[in-house]
Amino acid sequence: MLIGVPKEIKNHEYRVGLTPASVRELTLRGHKVMVQNDAGTAIGLSNKDYEAAGAELVSGAAEIFKRADMIVKVKEPQPVECAMLRPGQILYTYLHLAPDPEQTKALIASGAICFAYETITGQGGGLPLLAPMSEVAGRMSIQAGAAHMEKSKGGMGLLLGGVPGVAPAHVVILGAGVVGTNALQVAVGMGARVTVLDKNIDRLRQLDLVFGNRITTLYSNALSVEESVLDADLVIGGVLIPGAAAPKLVTREMIRKMKPGAVVVDVAIDQGGCFETSHATTHAEPTYVVDNVVHYCVANMPGAVARTSTFALNNATIRHALALADKGWKQACKDDVHLKNGLNVCQGKITYEAVARDLNIEYIAADSLI
Repeated sequence: MLIGVPKEIKNHEYRVGLTPASVRELTLRGHKVMVQNDAGTAIGLSNKDYEAAGAELVSGAAEIFKRADMIVKVKEPQPVECAMLRPGQILYTYLHLAPDPEQTKALIASGAICFAYETITGQGGGLPLLAPMSEVAGRMSIQAGAAHMEKSKGGMGLLLGGVPGVAPAHVVILGAGVVGTNALQVAVGMGARVTVLDKNIDRLRQLDLVFGNRITTLYSNALSVEESVLDADLVIGGVLIPGAAAPKLVTREMIRKMKPGAVVVDVAIDQGGCFETSHATTHAEPTYVVDNVVHYCVANMPGAVARTSTFALNNATIRHALALADKGWKQACKDDVHLKNGLNVCQGKITYEAVARDLNIEYIAADSLI
């Protein structure tokens, strides 16, 4: 199979779909790989590294989309990229379709076979291709929140961990999954006062066993969310319903009542966000203010630490890339239900139920197309 790796074009996105090591894995199996010139240069992956791994360097993305049997990316295809996809071509990347009807329509119109990293499941449960970026984003959320609590960044002028004689900031984390747990680790390490909310009591018990009285765990309901948010200096939104739009846990009215200069970091923004006042921002302009509350809603947070993120992502994605290349998409899906769960758009049809439901589009089971 001929695999193509275009350079990412989303604002301040420096990650790359395949590392040289991943290219080598594919070429050793007899596949051919095209990589756009300078696709990884910004994170220290040189053109020479890719050539040494067996890749063919290509000057422009148009040639890659025209020739490749499978496109491997990181972020969802931008409109110009969607327009270059063709019927039967495999797209393997993050998609986050539920809050993005325009991209969904473009992928349906393309006729391409589109696999979403974020809905591929794992043998032990969970979402193993989403997990590494959730780990990065969870840890980064505290860094970003701490920075934007500074007065010069629009915050109230708080040091996250305080100092002797001065109380630390109160960090509230909505969701105790991968994002929340990683945010929790960093916040506790920096000395913050931390409250984490979730509906999974077993998960809260696990965190209590690990962190003990260094954190407060609360069962998530409307009252506990509101009381916690109104007392918070920094709120991290890390809730997830696989493939579906994120629930709006924090209302506009809650935001209005929060402390002036408080900060919210919406890590769920790729799926529409869990604050009613959220809308996606970029690394170039990461924040905006609503009712004196600073909102950080960057849709590709891990892109800021692109080298770490690229290697972490490739560790998770390469296995399925090899399966798709070795077997073709139909056989690969027949052999692995977890990969089949990643099939979101296929031959002009929506094949992931949560996306179809949220966008009010007809759902077609993947099995009927395989």
